[in-house]
Order: sequence, then C-alpha cells, then structure tokens
Amino acid sequence: MRSRASEFAVRVSLVVMGVFTAVPALALVQPDQLESSYGVTDPDPMLLTLLQHRGMLQLLAGAALIWAAARPGVRIPVALGLVVAKTTALALTASRPEAQDRASAFIQGFDVVCVVALLWIIAATLRSARGAASPA
Repeated sequence: MRSRASEFAVRVSLVVMGVFTAVPALALVQPDQLESSYGVTDPDPMLLTLLQHRGMLQLLAGAALIWAAARPGVRIPVALGLVVAKTTALALTASRPEAQDRASAFIQGFDVVCVVALLWIIAATLRSARGAASPA
C-alpha cells in the first residue's frame, strides 16, 4: 500500500508535468512564442499549422497527466504514452545535428526528467497494485 506522502508526491508530480507539458498550446493563440520555444521565426503557413497542431496535442497530453493525478487507474497507460512521445521527441532531435543545435536545453532536460519520473510512477503503481492484490 502506498503511503499518503508518496501518493501526494505522485499527484503533485503528475500535475506539474501536465501543466508544463501543455505550455506549447500557447502557440494556438500566441504564435510569437514559437521563437522562444523552438527558435522558429516567421514560419510559413504550413509550419505554423503543424506547430499549432503540436501545441494542441501537447495540451491534450498535459491534460491526460493531470487526469492521471486524479485517477490512479489511468496512470500506467497515460505514463506509457507520454514516455513513448517524449522519448521519440528526444531521439528525433538528437539524431538531427541541426535540430539538436537549435533545441532548448531546458525543454530537453524537462523531457528527460519527465521520462524518468514517469517510469518511476509506472513502477510504483505496479508495485502498489501487486501489494494490494497479495493476501496478507
């Protein structure tokens, strides 16, 4: 059984990750923020559309993390989805030197911390479920 303190820490972690993961949604209403986030200035209409769409997907991912804070039953699938998404983004960026040169160290660091935290949350959730299922 998970202690109240560790459950509180998991919930706070998921909410904080969710809020920061959703920040790129600002591109939907404030396209100028793409410069500070991605180094993109004066994007052509297609690139702007793709980045704004990415912002919407990030908003949904952030909302899912916040949902997982309130609903322990969805933590594992939400966390797995975000681990795959964030790891893919990191791998794609690292595999392209020009992209890596322009990437925000803060955003990449945040994604690495999220992947580690989400893997820990998955493991803790599995341990807690196994402990609750074992006969005493």
